[in-house]
Amino acid sequence: RIALVAAAVFAWLVAASGQASAHAALVSSEPVDGAVVAEAPALLRLTFSEPVAPLVLKLFRPDGSAVELTEFHTRDAAVEIALPDLPTGTSMLSWRVVSIDGHPVGGSVSFSIGAPSAGRPLDAGSDTSVAVRATIWFVRTVLYAGLLFGAGGAFFLAVMTPGSRAGSRFIRVALFAGLAAAPPALGLQGADALGAELVGLLEGRTWIAAIGTSYANTVAAAILTLVAGLVAAAPGESLLQKAAGAAALAGAGLALALSGHASAAEPQWLTRPSVFLPGVAAAFWLGALVPMQAALRSPDRRALAGIGRFSRTIVIFLAALVAAGTVLAVIQVVDPRLLGGTGYGRVLLAKLGLVAVLLALAALNRWRFTVPALAGDPAARHGLRRSIRVEIAVAAAILAVVALWRFTPPPRALIAEAATPASVHLHSAQAMADISVAPGRVGRVAVAIYPMGADFSPLEAREVTLVLSKADAGIEPLRRAAAKVDGVWRVEELQVPLAGVWQIRVDILISDFEMAKLSGEVELKP
Repeated sequence: RIALVAAAVFAWLVAASGQASAHAALVSSEPVDGAVVAEAPALLRLTFSEPVAPLVLKLFRPDGSAVELTEFHTRDAAVEIALPDLPTGTSMLSWRVVSIDGHPVGGSVSFSIGAPSAGRPLDAGSDTSVAVRATIWFVRTVLYAGLLFGAGGAFFLAVMTPGSRAGSRFIRVALFAGLAAAPPALGLQGADALGAELVGLLEGRTWIAAIGTSYANTVAAAILTLVAGLVAAAPGESLLQKAAGAAALAGAGLALALSGHASAAEPQWLTRPSVFLPGVAAAFWLGALVPMQAALRSPDRRALAGIGRFSRTIVIFLAALVAAGTVLAVIQVVDPRLLGGTGYGRVLLAKLGLVAVLLALAALNRWRFTVPALAGDPAARHGLRRSIRVEIAVAAAILAVVALWRFTPPPRALIAEAATPASVHLHSAQAMADISVAPGRVGRVAVAIYPMGADFSPLEAREVTLVLSKADAGIEPLRRAAAKVDGVWRVEELQVPLAGVWQIRVDILISDFEMAKLSGEVELKP
């Protein structure tokens, strides 16, 4: 019966694999970020790496006033936004969208009409506040504990040790705590999506925004899973409780697989099951810890028999955990060199370190303590209880670390974002130029230069030279002559060694006696 439930959920995940793709990243905008255009555009087009749903579109005018934009259309991975009449100067769109993985993504795009505004840049406001982020982390940690310790523990009681009540009080507390955390977890998703403060939980639009994200599916599945766990953990021994326990174990993996960075990565037929299987394995493992600890303190025949079954079965679940976790790590990180240089990589390293401690403790328990403890050796039982207490503490630390992943986009998303060209507009009294550096990150790049007259008319340049420098790193100017290809001046295969802000200059030879030198800055990502 347990295998049939797990197989049904697994099949559903594979069938649903076409419903999501990667974590969203802005690929391009029209007008491009930093562009200077002659006339006010009627539309602003944002193109992402996957389909998104707009949450907040706020336009800042040159005078600093802001207006919410509500007229937009989505087409595939693009969002076309209707713009009001805008005066001369620099305007900025602050956007916030939700990607298919359920995580909100925000940013801004600025453009100038006629000429850039003088003075300090516009302020689009800050991202989610520290208070909201800390509350999200805490509530999600509690929800994860309810799913893994609570639902997993209910499965252990109902299926592995039927009739035993060892650890049942803790399990029920974990299940009720998870149920209590589920509604605020959904509301906080809406506050996070809209960039609102905690008081935003009192507004209907916050909950509407939350329900529109894939995380709402996770919360719904979590609630059903926790309810099934309460049925399984109730006093008694029945077929209904065993079925509820199996459903709770499968539901823990399902809830985790319905949203999040990993579950939304490609290829879906591989990544969704690779989230589901470790979720089930973690619930089976962590859920058994407290009941086993209680059973060793006041041993009875049923509880000890359950520990023996757990010891024989856990190997299968650990194999699935390691295999699926390895697959997800390879897909999410892409390049091992990014492990230490990204927030996601550092969280992953912390999790892997803690999991390694858990695996070492599991090996110690299996090969040294379990057999003599089940045979009645008091010293072995004491050692096993002490080891399980450490496992519980390490497992709780893992849940707290995993909850941090909400705030750390995976390296695969950062790579997609960094592949977006970096654009900059340069101008002087004589001429202007739009510069595009592709990709907008360190390494080998290609630079396209579009010279224009001061009135936006095409400029027939005789020669164009690109000069890049980074004074703060002691890098002397890199000078490259551009070649005109299909009407565009290009510099191919330029090697950029460092990330950060680079000083850029374009020398445009207009005639034998006239040269325009345009200077500015461009930021290149790691």
